[in-house]
Amino acid sequence: MALTGRAALLAALGSLPVGIWDPSWTGILAVNAPLIAACACDFALAAPVRRLGLTRSGDTSARLGEPADVTLTITNPSRRPLRAQIRDAWPPSSWQPGTEIEASRHRVTIPAGERRRLTTRLRPTRRGDRQADRVTIRSYGPLGLLTRQGTHKAPWTVRVLPPFTSRKHLPSKLARLRELDGRTSVLTRGEGTEFDSLREYVPGDDTRSIDWRATARQSTVAVRTWRPERDRHILLVLDTGRTSAGRVGDAPRLDASMDAALLLATLASRAGDRVDLLAYDRRVRALVQGRSAGDVLPALVNAMATLEPELLETDARGLTATALRTAPRHSLIVLLTTLDAAPIEEGLLPVLAQLTQRHTVLVASVADSHIAHMATARGTTDSVYEAAAAAQSQSERHRTADQLRRRGVTVVDATPDELAPALADAYLALKTAGRL
Repeated sequence: MALTGRAALLAALGSLPVGIWDPSWTGILAVNAPLIAACACDFALAAPVRRLGLTRSGDTSARLGEPADVTLTITNPSRRPLRAQIRDAWPPSSWQPGTEIEASRHRVTIPAGERRRLTTRLRPTRRGDRQADRVTIRSYGPLGLLTRQGTHKAPWTVRVLPPFTSRKHLPSKLARLRELDGRTSVLTRGEGTEFDSLREYVPGDDTRSIDWRATARQSTVAVRTWRPERDRHILLVLDTGRTSAGRVGDAPRLDASMDAALLLATLASRAGDRVDLLAYDRRVRALVQGRSAGDVLPALVNAMATLEPELLETDARGLTATALRTAPRHSLIVLLTTLDAAPIEEGLLPVLAQLTQRHTVLVASVADSHIAHMATARGTTDSVYEAAAAAQSQSERHRTADQLRRRGVTVVDATPDELAPALADAYLALKTAGRL
């Protein structure tokens, strides 16, 4: 059987007698002239790499955990067919571990003057912008003896957005919102309620809601009902300082805070409220203002995509001053930060009065479920010490939360899975009470 390609080359070299390898280059060239000629011919017939045209198309964004397909179109303008192996290089976090080699390498044959499309499927493992690196093309001749290799730049960026896993809670929260918004009107007027209608008094109604003038004009006792006002302002403040870098489970605290903020923003925009976002540590990292209800969620997701925790101590005074400038009128300020004693007592508490005297303030924090598990550990000496350390940590956290509540702040402290629905419930409770 005749051998071709690399097999022919190896067979030819292996069959040469030892004496053939004469130190004289003339002798070597004379003996191997057919093989050298075959290699030269194979190299000459390989399609040139530099003249290839490369363009990209496809997805420009994807949620974390979801695939993104990017299409690479290769045009072969030469007169020779292209037989090539192609590596489409992206950052390592563009794929699940262990899948990069299979996903980034392609084999293709493109006849002269034609084009082909190759699809690279990304599965990013981190938020942020993923930018395409170089495309390396190795062009083979018909025998596969020699190759031409070159690289091209084909720029493309895929923005990896937060996954918004708390979206699953949205239907139940919207159902509660519909009950609150007119279907079940409140009877006691608060700061954030406006007159809705009159109805007949039933036993158990608050007597303060009786409208005596309306009652005098009719034969039954009439009571006023109120509904929460719309178009209230909500400012979501993400603390991106060093405490947001702490990992709870598989993700930083900042990711859980962003997920909770997205659920609250979606719910509030459906309720007719205006939502803004401020991300801050020692300077503004992201600011979203003045978006309509239909645009607020895409704007927030896009702004959050590139946020990363900064290993800096958050400047509480700067954060407060920036929040006051961003929300000059009465607003609900939702501060997603830590409940660790030192940052709160030394940073937030001294300047908290500047916020509470003008705004309604809600502090939401990510709790570590592992601490609660440690607190119940028993049986060994190590377990007892772990339980004692967990109990002390929980005690300090509760004390910090009590200090905030005594200053009129609503506090939500929950694990990553529970933080988003708990924050939404707190918002609905404030709306029900007319405190917005």
